[in-house]
Amino acid sequence: MKPTMTRRCLLAAAALLAATGAQAQSWPSKPVTWVVPFPAGGGTDAFARPLTAVLSKQTGKQFIIDNKGGAGGTVGAGIASKAAPDGYTFFMGAVHHAIAPAMYPKLEYKLEEDFVPVALISSVPQVIVVNPAKVPATDLKGLLEFIRKNPGKLNYGSAGNGTSHHLAGELFKLQTKTFITHIPYRGAGPALQDLIAGQVDMMFDGLGSSATHIKSGRIKALAVAANKRAPGFPDVPTSVEGGVPTYQVATWYGLWAPKGTPKDVISAMQGELRKAFADEASKSAWNGLGPEVPSMYGDAFGNFVSSEVKRWAEVVKSSGAKLD
Repeated sequence: MKPTMTRRCLLAAAALLAATGAQAQSWPSKPVTWVVPFPAGGGTDAFARPLTAVLSKQTGKQFIIDNKGGAGGTVGAGIASKAAPDGYTFFMGAVHHAIAPAMYPKLEYKLEEDFVPVALISSVPQVIVVNPAKVPATDLKGLLEFIRKNPGKLNYGSAGNGTSHHLAGELFKLQTKTFITHIPYRGAGPALQDLIAGQVDMMFDGLGSSATHIKSGRIKALAVAANKRAPGFPDVPTSVEGGVPTYQVATWYGLWAPKGTPKDVISAMQGELRKAFADEASKSAWNGLGPEVPSMYGDAFGNFVSSEVKRWAEVVKSSGAKLD
């Protein structure tokens, strides 16, 4: 007797479930690439490297960082969006990618359509940092006094046009009614190196990428753009304490997968991330870089990204920020 159509459907579904389960159990069976859309040395790199080291140890398979910088992180995002959705390429982007739709008239990808949100990796406040040899200010009030006495003298570096560094600077200028010249770079790493060398005067940077340079004394942190001090930097005052209470900006980093990546693989990655965040090596790294360990996955992370896209579109419009 031939099986009925219903029985055939049940058998097919069972086979699919078995195959899916097998795929999840075998992932990863080879190295996994994380596309980081900025040069080495920036904030995205600062979190990606210790985390992928823990993931490599956990899974027994190498997690490789592929730095693809350019155009405020949009070049790397475009490359990642076209990657095969086989579970072996992921994209670690940042708040910059929520800003980009409002800054770039044409992008090769759509963040909320071409990627699947996997998880929030970290969120740290922006920090106002200066080269102490170029800027004779020890706090935010002193910085504002110096800028107003020397209009147009200072410049600030950023990770590129349309990045959070750029918009954080424009928002600062808008709220304090000051002027500082924007100098875009191809990533936070190169901008930081020029800040340390004295080629630029200051930055509105993510605390994660500035952390080691602040601790070494090569750059001076004047304030974190938040209403409470950062856990790893209790001696750095907040923008509220510095007299600019409305200036609050965070740099966050997240992980996405190309659209079409199997759901079971994404679930497996999320499981590995949960384990990695509980690892003492990750906790230590995150504490040293400033943020708390996150817990935001899947749809919750996707909803957060959508809210950030809307928020930054309003900031771009009100500040009049443009591509330099």
